[in-house]
This record gives sequence, structure tokens and C-alpha cells, in this order.
Amino acid sequence: MAKLKAEDIAAVKGRGFLINRGTDCFSGRIVAPGTVFTAEDFENIAALSAKYGSGKLLCTSRMAVEIPGISFENIPAAESFAAAHGLRFGGTGAKVRPVTACKGTTCVYGNYDTQALAREIHEKFYLGWSDVKLPHKFKIAVGGCPNSCIKPALNDFGIEGHRVPVFDESKCRGCTVCQIEKACPMKAAKLVDGKLHIDRSLCLSCGVCTGKCPFKAVAHDTETMYKIYVGGTWGKRTRMGTALSRLVRQEEILPLIEKTMLWFKENAYAKERLGLAIDRLGEDKLEQALFGDELLERKEEILARDMLQRP
Repeated sequence: MAKLKAEDIAAVKGRGFLINRGTDCFSGRIVAPGTVFTAEDFENIAALSAKYGSGKLLCTSRMAVEIPGISFENIPAAESFAAAHGLRFGGTGAKVRPVTACKGTTCVYGNYDTQALAREIHEKFYLGWSDVKLPHKFKIAVGGCPNSCIKPALNDFGIEGHRVPVFDESKCRGCTVCQIEKACPMKAAKLVDGKLHIDRSLCLSCGVCTGKCPFKAVAHDTETMYKIYVGGTWGKRTRMGTALSRLVRQEEILPLIEKTMLWFKENAYAKERLGLAIDRLGEDKLEQALFGDELLERKEEILARDMLQRP
């Protein structure tokens, strides 16, 4: 086989195939909707690797599966095999990257169905915006609680589920052993003069205490609210994501993602990460735009623009 050209390597990278260092072979990255693979998916991925790759499977930090050792000439056949079995290669480039989610769907600390929300985001933005070129990569993480296992604050758009404890003092019996105080991992809940007191400066609204009171002094069906982080990065340049000033409801999340990406495309220079653009232009300017509707009203205009170049 003739030596691979740089343009060939770049072209297949955009389809999810990354060159294996020191070889002429590639790793193909399989992306799962909502970060969930079925047993049948794994069987088909294993068969794909055995037929076209090295026979090995590698897990990525973005919860995808890579098949190493695919030769350049076998890439089209590997793509056809994947498509025939409901699988998709992808996950690279200056665009929306594969959405990650913690196991909040089944975790005892999860405040909502993280995998369902991740799948919705996957379909609307990872697939729906697959042809939209952004200034740089855009990573989205869906976290179920303030334990932050999926590190929402280190993603371009991070979602973290919270349950703010709603305390009804009239139902508090001042129990000697208070189940809310006992359950609180932050020691924000304490009995004071025979009544429960919740120190809001310490409370993380993690939801652990909700429903623990047998007299329902702290509601068990508290609405899940969401803390949003924007502009987080991890790696050569680490930046904690900017937390929006208020918690949001679930119906606000998808519009906020869309507005964040529109703001990113309009304001960031080519090859500039979102966090750097926020630092350059100001957090207040970003939040004002995200909690307004003007960006969505100009969506088609923004998407049609050329990438902003550094002066």
C-alpha cells in the first residue's frame, strides 16, 4: 500500500478514525446514544474488531469504544458493517463531541434519569448538529448529583442534578435522633433548640436527606433542579466551568445548550475553547445572553457566518 497522505488521515479522522501511532492503521471510535451499549452492541463491536481490526476493544474517556488496528482500505467496510448493526463511528473534530453521562439512572445518589437526558442531547445536538463546525470541540457531561463523578464542571457544558430540601417546620417533631441530621453528608442539617435547622451555606442540595424524615418534615418528592456549568476544560489548560447564577428546570436545559453553542460560534475565535472566550468577553455577558432569547432569534444568521478569526 502507498504511504498515507495527510489529507487522507484528516478525512477519516472526521469520520471517527484516528491514526495509530507508528503504523498505517487506525482506531475506529464507536459512540453510544446516552452512553449505553447493549449486550448485542458489544457482540457486534467484538465481531467488527475481529473481522476488520486487531481483535481488541478499548474504552475511551468519553465512554465510547475504540477498535484499533483497522487498515485504511478496510475503513469503508467497517463503516458498512457498523451501520448494518445499528452502530455509528464518530466523536472527533471541532464540533459537538460524544455526550457523557454518569450512572445516575441506577445510582442510589442519582437525582434523575441521566442516561435518558444524555440520549435526548445525543440525538438533538450530537447528531442534529453533526454538520455544524464550531470554533473548537464542545463537550457535554450529564451528572446525576453533586458527587460530580462525571466532572460536569470540567466540560464545555456540564449538567448536575440537585434536590433542594424543602423543610416544613410545622411537621418537625424535634426527634432526639433526627433522620435528616443523620443523613446529611455535609452536616448542614442540625437540631437547634429542638427544631431542625438547615444551613443553606453548607447544603449542596444533593438530595440525600429528602424523604428520610418519617413525619415528612423534609419532602420526599422534591423537584429535581439542575446546576449548569459552562466553559470547563481539563488538560493542558484547566478551567473550572462557570456556574450559572441559578439552578434551572429540565425544560430549560436543551435551549441553554443551544444558546451556549450559538454564543460560542458567534464569539469565539477559530481554535479557541469556550472557556477562553468567556474569560475574554466576561461571564456576565455570557449569562445575559443565555437567559435571553436573542441568540435563538438569530440562530440561522449565526450558523451561516464564517468562523471568527483572530485580529
